[in-house]
Amino acid sequence: MRLKGADMVMECLLEQGVETVFGYPGGAILEIYDSLYKYKDKIQSILTSHEQGASHAADGYAKSTGKVGVCMATSGPGATNLVTGIATAFMDSVPIVAITVNVGLSFLGKDSFQEIDITGITMPITKHNFIVKKIEDLAPAIRKAFKIAREGRPGPVVIDITKDVTAGYGEYEKKEIDTNSNNLLLYNEENYQENLEEAVKLIEESKKPFVFVGGGIKSSNASDELKKFVELIDAPVTDSLMGKGAFDGKSRRYTGMLGMHGTKASNLGVAECDLLIAIGTRFSDRVIGNSARFASKAKIIHIDIDEAEINKNILVDLGITGDAKYILKKLNLMLKKQEHKEWMEEIENLKDKYPMKYNKNVLTGPYVIEKIEECFDDNTIICTEVGQNQMWAAQYFHYKNPRQFVSSGGLGTMGYGLGAAIGAKYGNPKSRVINIAGDGCFRMNMNELATASRYNVPIIQVILNNKVLGMVRQWQTFFYEGRYSDTVLDDQVDFCKVAEGLGCKAVRVTRMDELEKALLEADSYNGPFVIECMIQEDDKVFPMVAPGKSLKDTFDQDDL
Repeated sequence: MRLKGADMVMECLLEQGVETVFGYPGGAILEIYDSLYKYKDKIQSILTSHEQGASHAADGYAKSTGKVGVCMATSGPGATNLVTGIATAFMDSVPIVAITVNVGLSFLGKDSFQEIDITGITMPITKHNFIVKKIEDLAPAIRKAFKIAREGRPGPVVIDITKDVTAGYGEYEKKEIDTNSNNLLLYNEENYQENLEEAVKLIEESKKPFVFVGGGIKSSNASDELKKFVELIDAPVTDSLMGKGAFDGKSRRYTGMLGMHGTKASNLGVAECDLLIAIGTRFSDRVIGNSARFASKAKIIHIDIDEAEINKNILVDLGITGDAKYILKKLNLMLKKQEHKEWMEEIENLKDKYPMKYNKNVLTGPYVIEKIEECFDDNTIICTEVGQNQMWAAQYFHYKNPRQFVSSGGLGTMGYGLGAAIGAKYGNPKSRVINIAGDGCFRMNMNELATASRYNVPIIQVILNNKVLGMVRQWQTFFYEGRYSDTVLDDQVDFCKVAEGLGCKAVRVTRMDELEKALLEADSYNGPFVIECMIQEDDKVFPMVAPGKSLKDTFDQDDL
């Protein structure tokens, strides 16, 4: 079948099961948008307020569904506006495909209007990227891009197409695509079996095992296998920020997050364990603290799909490279039921001795998070921005489902959450989606409220407004002698009026007794709803581990 290049893009997207794309048009990408108009009954195109919002929407869609998210932008500044979102997806191993259209082939390399080498720019922050200069390469490049994005360790892929290819004609033959990831990598079966047997040996010898899970559990859909594994070895469980929801946060075995703002039970428990089993996590600096003193009493088993992560940040006793779901299934068949009654009691005592706590006499971030959990069901998807709002959402909301928490972890992208919430809502239309933001993050991309109102997307935007850059101020308090350089935001911006001006309903909450009413009103409202919560400027995130310190040096407000 002979098709125009732009129509070929649409057909290839349909092959991949794509139903929604997020983007912003421009001169070079006009052929693509003309085809989106023709295919509007099959592919929904969401016009965001900024290309960065489109990239975060694709990310939120992917994180919350497990499918590949798709964003689009024109050449030049349109393409470069996607870069932060692409880097965000790369750091968190999120499968997105970003489609850009460059100037025509004859104009490449001539500093033409809105010409940019987007493949060169994004090379360090993508799994792979393509520049398509011939129409016969178009369909194969798109198919390969989706395959690369979803398989192995997921991640972003960029497809840059010259404008003449989108306007030209070529032969297209439809292909049936299996959009399920196949991560059962080929191993030397004998060596692989040896690794599994060594893991079983270490587990059966352990008296104090601790399981540490990351986002890889969610990427491989391994939560059921993880639950069975944990029950078999009778161990407590902690998680990274990206691992939220991989293990039931309401389980008695769950100890809370690990790391710089992890619970004392998790941090001190890992410091005392004799075997740490890390699955689908990369041991980031925010998790391990002082690497020389991390889990110093423990042997470490590290299971990860990316071999490059083994022994990268932490030297381990046993590394197993592969898909977490497959490896856990194997181990579950090999393991005998273990019992660690005294160890589990020790962990329970740590949880009782060091509960999470905050000032319950005034409106605070933790109170807002707890009230949100109280008012909404377990299918609610929580998106966040970055900083104190993010840490409170990680600490005080108990995530029960694997794709319930959507946030920027590795890159820490302020302005991420609102676009991601829009994407998550399109991917999960039956779920309530709430974005939790600080006022500093919110002002970065609050223009996406216009997107939410344009399409009447019923998301709830909660703003924790302390009129400062809260996390940076917290560091300035502890480590810079209270020199609050450019972190005070006490200006005349009225977020409720801004929200109303952008077509949303908005209320301001100043007291604890006003919050539940606002949340219930937002829940019943059919459209985007903003709740601005006024909290104190010096509210802090506790517990905390100072930079360079060990997890054993965790402190909270009682230690000051």
